[in-house]
Amino acid sequence: MTPSLVVDGLNVVFSGRRRQAPIHAVRDVSFSIAPGETLGLVGESGSGKSTTARGLMRLVEPASGTVMLGGRDFTAMARRELRVARRELQMVFQDPYSSLNPSSVVGTSIGEPLEVHEPELGSKERHERVRDLLRKVKLSPDFYERYPYEFSGGQRQRIAIARAIGLNPRVVVCDEAVSALDVSTQNEVINLLEELQAELGMAYLFISHDLAVVRHISDRIAVMYLGHLVEEGPAERVFSQPAHPYTEVLLAAVPDPDPDHRLADTVGTLIVGEPPDPANPPSGCPFRSRCRYAIDACAEVMPESTAVAGGGSVRCHAPLVPVSGRPPP
Repeated sequence: MTPSLVVDGLNVVFSGRRRQAPIHAVRDVSFSIAPGETLGLVGESGSGKSTTARGLMRLVEPASGTVMLGGRDFTAMARRELRVARRELQMVFQDPYSSLNPSSVVGTSIGEPLEVHEPELGSKERHERVRDLLRKVKLSPDFYERYPYEFSGGQRQRIAIARAIGLNPRVVVCDEAVSALDVSTQNEVINLLEELQAELGMAYLFISHDLAVVRHISDRIAVMYLGHLVEEGPAERVFSQPAHPYTEVLLAAVPDPDPDHRLADTVGTLIVGEPPDPANPPSGCPFRSRCRYAIDACAEVMPESTAVAGGGSVRCHAPLVPVSGRPPP
């Protein structure tokens, strides 16, 4: 089966200000997503998750690397070809309050991609398509003539989802798509995304810092730290047997309902120091300056990606689980 999306060696670099060194926000990131699969991309703020999404969508231009979309190189497309191909790669943004035009009724916002990419549709047919999209996201088609300010945050995000799926894309990028919503509304939107995926067969790149949400929706997990993809694998393996020390730290930081459990004490035993400056990262492994398992080799060279027992891969000189061709630490 041909993957819906293949990202290979993606690099995104931002120029430094006032003669500062350039910032390598995304470094040699590679992953793929199969049709109907959800890849969860996790990491703390500043790890490069959203920049990876914007780079693969060419909302910011990558410095290097390729993005294969349905077998075609998305990064090599000229402007006109790119405009056509964008219908296959859509995005749901974090803030439902700013991602919709406040001066347009929601029917116009949902129908705009149809107007751009399917100009042969008449206004009546486009109107019916929009009403059907509203039904798909469990909103009344009578909402067509209402403005965004008339809706709650969860309803606005449903409208944004309707706009994203209107062109039947191969891949939908959900960039913190539920982080601005309350917990009950998050659950409703997550369930909706899963239902739409089952019906339409889309692949999702689901970006979030909320590991509980990511575990619920994702088939596979990819973990980023300081622009690097340090671990990826099946969701159950990553959550039950993390291979990278940074993944262990992220899982330890998930709140525990036990009132006797002190989060700060647990995390404090697994990580030391402060996050490094992205403009001046440590040599070798980017996590080694904060890692309690660091060895001499960690300061010398970035580890290669190595297969992990149980599925997936890790970039670590001292992984926490057995890896191919290397004994456990």
